[in-house]
Amino acid sequence: MSNVKKTKYDLEDRTAKFGEDIIEFAKKIPKTTITVPLISQLVKAGTSVGANYCEADCAESKKDFEHKLGICKKESKETKHWLRMISVSVPELKDDARILWREANELNLIFSSIVNKSRQKNKLGI
Repeated sequence: MSNVKKTKYDLEDRTAKFGEDIIEFAKKIPKTTITVPLISQLVKAGTSVGANYCEADCAESKKDFEHKLGICKKESKETKHWLRMISVSVPELKDDARILWREANELNLIFSSIVNKSRQKNKLGI
């Protein structure tokens, strides 16, 4: 197995695990009029990262690939926002939220790097 394929698999697994961790975290959040919409938004954004990565991995073109990874970037950034809001709403979960926030941030940086490298290759005609 080549390193490229292994890396893709690792990122696919990592984004799936991230979505699973978001779901488990969401189950811990007490349901109030404030938290219910936050939970919904968090789960949508956090689980969307992996789904969009799977779509990017099967992209039909370089442009499609970059577009799908751009969505991964947006969703991981949005997840950070919802985690921040939940930390304010439920301060006792702040430490758990911080761990997930760090992972969302790392994923965002990874997707940004991949998109930037892909665009550089396009400019160079590679």
